[in-house]
Amino acid sequence: MKILFLAGGSPATVFALVPLATAARNAGHEVMLGVTGETVWAATGVGLPALAVTELTLRDFIYKDRHGEPSVFPADPVAQDRFTGAWSARMGEAGLPVLRELAKVWRPDAVVGGTMAYAAPLLAAELGVPHVRQTWDGNEFAEVDRGAAEELGVPELPAPDLFVDITPPSLRFPGAPAAQPMRWRPGNVQRPLEPWMYTPGPRPRVVVTAGSRISGGDRAEAGDYRRYGYEFLLGLAKELSGLDAELVVAAPDDLTAALRAELGDVHAGWVPLDVVAPTCAAIVHSCGGITTMTAVSAGVPQLVLPLAPAFQAPARRLVDRGVALMPGEEGRAAACGTLIGDPAFRAAAADLAGEVSELPPPAEVLAVVESLL
Repeated sequence: MKILFLAGGSPATVFALVPLATAARNAGHEVMLGVTGETVWAATGVGLPALAVTELTLRDFIYKDRHGEPSVFPADPVAQDRFTGAWSARMGEAGLPVLRELAKVWRPDAVVGGTMAYAAPLLAAELGVPHVRQTWDGNEFAEVDRGAAEELGVPELPAPDLFVDITPPSLRFPGAPAAQPMRWRPGNVQRPLEPWMYTPGPRPRVVVTAGSRISGGDRAEAGDYRRYGYEFLLGLAKELSGLDAELVVAAPDDLTAALRAELGDVHAGWVPLDVVAPTCAAIVHSCGGITTMTAVSAGVPQLVLPLAPAFQAPARRLVDRGVALMPGEEGRAAACGTLIGDPAFRAAAADLAGEVSELPPPAEVLAVVESLL
């Protein structure tokens, strides 16, 4: 069987699909992963065959409309969700020509798309093959889907033949559709291991990260998430450096020199978070889905600082579950100290990790995908 997996415009959307794609490949199926040109490295870095379906970047879709005119990011949270659906739909449309050509010589028997990989339902419908939708994270997506449908000029998007959700049941959003649950494990790009990465130190270890899409350099335009993410990360790391803890700053390798120049001799750069996480007392992050799920899987308490309104509700569910704190900017260091010092957070995080471990593994979910044919 040939299975085409479709990611989005960021490395995280690639990493989310790795467990099921790897299970399919290990079972003997032919697998291909459709990505944007700027995220090919993420797919090849985890050992999956990758096809660049568009050379346009994430910024091209977010900050330009379909006519190439500048887009205005709305202030209203619901409008922001629909805005996200609109640019995601444009990204999906942009990849369809390459995907149609691919299907002439490598026709997939099923198409698996991430939450906002809108080329997946469109291509599957054209080819008459099953469409599987797999969540990237625990974010709500109803309004995002409406924005995508409006952008595509259709009343609604084709429904998937199978909906796979990696979110632990106790963290699913209210009204979430019925789904096939799946146990998720990290699938991030690795680097050569060093003993400190898998060895707990004498002091509590705290990882601080703002995700894989941040940048330093001179990207200071208004609304540039990557530049803002770097400044957020740097300021946060400086603030937490006063804790009696070992600080690890996880960020793309091209920022290592800049971070160390500002922070001194700290572990900084790309770290294999799946290896480091079990040694941590806390993970501090901007509420990206992959970082959240990695911490959840490892049973680590989290300090969640959502950079976008869409992340507020998932962050609140983590807090309500007892595994995280979401403080105001003025209380971040104190909150992190509470996470480290209060064993109740570690116990709740371990309980949530146990919930994840009881979900069906990707190999079992693959059998459900196979049954669609």
